Amino acid sequence: MKAYLIRRFLLIVPSFLGISIITFTMLQLMPGNPVMLRLQKLQGTMGAGTISPALIEETKKLYGLDKPIWQQYGLWVGRMCTLDFGTSFKDRRPVRDKILEALPVTLQLNIISIFLVYLFAIPIGVYSATHQRSWGDAITTIVLFLFYSLPSFWVAMLLMYFFGSGHPFSWFPIYGLNSLDSGNMALCQYAADRLWHMVLPVFCLTYGSLAEISQFSRSGMIDVIRQDYIRTARAYGFSEKTIVFKYAMRNSLIPIITLLASLLPALIGGSVIIENIFSIPGMGRLSFESVLSRDYPTVMGILTISALLTLLGLILSDILYALTDPRIKFE
Repeated sequence: MKAYLIRRFLLIVPSFLGISIITFTMLQLMPGNPVMLRLQKLQGTMGAGTISPALIEETKKLYGLDKPIWQQYGLWVGRMCTLDFGTSFKDRRPVRDKILEALPVTLQLNIISIFLVYLFAIPIGVYSATHQRSWGDAITTIVLFLFYSLPSFWVAMLLMYFFGSGHPFSWFPIYGLNSLDSGNMALCQYAADRLWHMVLPVFCLTYGSLAEISQFSRSGMIDVIRQDYIRTARAYGFSEKTIVFKYAMRNSLIPIITLLASLLPALIGGSVIIENIFSIPGMGRLSFESVLSRDYPTVMGILTISALLTLLGLILSDILYALTDPRIKFE
């Protein structure tokens, strides 16, 4: 196992470099000029006037955009090794500070969402697999796929209209993650206020994944309960509850573990649509605004963290495979 992990961690380096080169090249090929966007914004603040070529060249030199692309990439990789993602083109703030401000917000939303998804999806999948072709299985499948087919932005707008705007109810807040007077609240009141603001966004992040995860759980459980050792356990007289939860359920988790590689970057990636609709200052909103403003350092910082977490998620999935099913060997 030690040799396997060493090989996998060593493979992270060339894999990450390849991802970073492709991402950096794609960002450079995007339409738009960050220098012109920055100057136009300053011009709108300071007053009208034409932008002189000298000012453009000076701004390029300030941001390091006057160097060849390969030099820009080399400088960025050097800074990245020290977790210094540079300075934002948009507001001249350190990219690391912007990410550290948005990351806790997104982590709160996504950790709660993923916990709720797995809390309900795995039992639903097990129930559907052990009650195949029953009315309960049919109704559950129809309801879940109905939720899966509904666009999250449409559901978010409906929830805001019916449960947040007073038409007909005004039960939940629809803006931000805290009330305006949250700074004067006690800790328990602050936490309760934060959770109350998160109800609608978390629901929008959760409902669509229930169908996907539950179907993975269902298909994995169906494959397992058809195995010979399950029939042997039944022949020995073990109860159905013991067979399902002690012998079958553990091995049925393999398809779900496969999804782990995408969960880690999803924790920090956030949801662009939901965070913008509910005005939540998280990673999704930061990514969206950075792309629109051609803020290359911020975009590269976010993509770098996501790429590393994806590679680490793949390794963690492989380790959990062997821990879940001893028949799987690293060799």
